[in-house]
Amino acid sequence: MDEHGKRKKKLKGYPPFLKNGSSGRSALFPFVSRSFVPSVFTVMNMLCGYIAIVMAGESNFATACWFIILAAFFDTVDGFIARVTNGTSDFGFELDSLSDLVSFGAAPAYLAYKFGLEQLPAFFGIVVSSMVVIGSGLRLARFNISVIGYRKESFSGLPTPAQALAIAGFVLWMKTDPFLPDKTMHIALGWLSTFLALLMVSKVNYDALPKPTAEAFRRNPVQMVFYVGAVFCVLLYQAKAFFLAMLLYILLGIVRSAKLAYRQWQT
Repeated sequence: MDEHGKRKKKLKGYPPFLKNGSSGRSALFPFVSRSFVPSVFTVMNMLCGYIAIVMAGESNFATACWFIILAAFFDTVDGFIARVTNGTSDFGFELDSLSDLVSFGAAPAYLAYKFGLEQLPAFFGIVVSSMVVIGSGLRLARFNISVIGYRKESFSGLPTPAQALAIAGFVLWMKTDPFLPDKTMHIALGWLSTFLALLMVSKVNYDALPKPTAEAFRRNPVQMVFYVGAVFCVLLYQAKAFFLAMLLYILLGIVRSAKLAYRQWQT
């Protein structure tokens, strides 16, 4: 094998949808690549995750939760901006995964630990919270090597942002309107964290959240009405409805996958 063939073999293979965004330059700013703008939002995602970790360490739990929610917003925006500007790149793909591991892996894991798992006996709190960040890392790694198209309509395993939002929603609810004794709440948080960690590495199928477009309403009217109603309830009832909406999304994925498995078993 010649030298050129050896160099080609060593190159890392990326999913086919990725493009080198550095080749496309903005007409207004020729020194800025197309991937720059979506990467800014991706960095904001990572920054929000880091701030959430700092806030959790200082026991500002509600603030930490809102920064995780804000990170999820930036995670959604960067993908939308990348599609609009045609700014998808290998760099942006790697940066997005690293940001997600910080904001939806390390941040919710540390938040859960400081908020309640720290009170569990022995090292159970560390073990359970570490399952969240490990599950997130495994989930992201599996996603990175299995992506076959940029616009995915479903995911195998619970998406890491959904897991992080569920933990943030639970903590917000317990912080603003607690109804469980502290000891019971700590145990419930431990079971929730374990459940979410296992779901991330499972093969349970979850729908990607649809974009609020006319096409989405035309193709899935019932689903879109449900999502709009869920957003309205979150705005009305805030923390309590936010966690319940995420829990419903998680349970719907389990029920749908169970029905699909049953049908396949019958055939």
